[in-house]
Amino acid sequence: MGKNRKHRAATQQARQGGDPGTPRMSRAEIQAASAEELAHAIALGALESAKGNARAARHFAVELTGNESFIPALEQGARQAVRRLLIEAFKNGWLPEDIDQAARRRVDEFATGYLTDAMADYIGEFAPETVDATWRAQLEALGATRWWSQADPHLGQWAAKQLLIPAEAMTAVIDAVALLFQLPKMQLIRPLPGTARPHSAAHHAVDDKVLGRVRGLLAKAESTAFPEEAETLSAKAQELMTKYAIDRVLIDADTHAPDLPGARRLWLETPYVDAKALLVDVVAQANRCRAIFSAEWGFVAIVGDDADLDAVELLTTSLLVQATRAMIASGNADQRSAEARSRTFRKSFLIAYATRIGERLAQANADTIAKSAASERLLPVLASHELKVNEAFDTLFPTVKSSRVSAGSAEGWQAGRDAADRARLEARRPIGK
Repeated sequence: MGKNRKHRAATQQARQGGDPGTPRMSRAEIQAASAEELAHAIALGALESAKGNARAARHFAVELTGNESFIPALEQGARQAVRRLLIEAFKNGWLPEDIDQAARRRVDEFATGYLTDAMADYIGEFAPETVDATWRAQLEALGATRWWSQADPHLGQWAAKQLLIPAEAMTAVIDAVALLFQLPKMQLIRPLPGTARPHSAAHHAVDDKVLGRVRGLLAKAESTAFPEEAETLSAKAQELMTKYAIDRVLIDADTHAPDLPGARRLWLETPYVDAKALLVDVVAQANRCRAIFSAEWGFVAIVGDDADLDAVELLTTSLLVQATRAMIASGNADQRSAEARSRTFRKSFLIAYATRIGERLAQANADTIAKSAASERLLPVLASHELKVNEAFDTLFPTVKSSRVSAGSAEGWQAGRDAADRARLEARRPIGK
């Protein structure tokens, strides 16, 4: 069933009956209501949906729109309802990419798209220089722009663009508001729009040439059909990032440049999210960062210098692609048992893979520092850097609970370690050569 047909089927089902949990408004009351009153009604309907009563919320969407086109007060009320909760989510630490990722996991493409437009509408009110660079980059990646005519309300134009009738469009609005109701309070890791200071000290960023070389190596690693070559290319990418990072912290120590830990969130795809989070954690540790996993929402929050965060994100993304490919190849091999194609095998594979990668990265880092011509000076500098990262992490996450992830397949565990052992992560050039 196509996406529009699915929405119409849900709308038709909602027409067949209501639910006492949602607001009840007659057509006359809706026609006479102000935008503020309708915003409140939409929020109440969305709250019912957030509690699990989605059918009632769809019925209320039909009740609000009837068989007519949108009335201006309803369009304004929809904008107000979404805007208020969107601002609240931003104040609670959610970034544009976070909201998009959550929407892709919890609501359909219509509600997701409506939220993208709502974010574009909100951010358009701020001078660009007062909007944090991370915000600007995320909104650009989402394609969040004010494409609609400012002379008319957004909702009607958006519904026409999506080929939705009013009841379907209002259902998407209620679904979007319901999602925003469910977003928990998180840590504020980037400045809110309007509060970024143009002349404040910037976080470190990876040199574009270095970043280009790393991306090139990882792209080759992901595209090759030979596992040994992929792992060697990944090791080379990690080597390059580590050498660059160590050179950078030494220069910063000499010039007294500010070393400001930042933070970002890396969203993971199902299945085996906890095993994948373990891989993020070991890569983060190897790159002088700290990580914490949100099992409910499926992301890992990482704290560290921005250049190190770039390294973690790049290498983790590539390693996840490669690990998944190796896991599937191992499980589908003719000589493997039926267990090798099971979820238990595959999860155990990823846990073992991450564990072994972490061991080898730690050893490789120790070897790299030992071979450095400036190893005696480097150790206290790295210790100072680690202290700052730990302080920033403890400030953002004052209460952290440890958790375990267990492997239930010995065969999968061994296969994962074997795959990780093929990665020549200890292959590093001495610092300064």
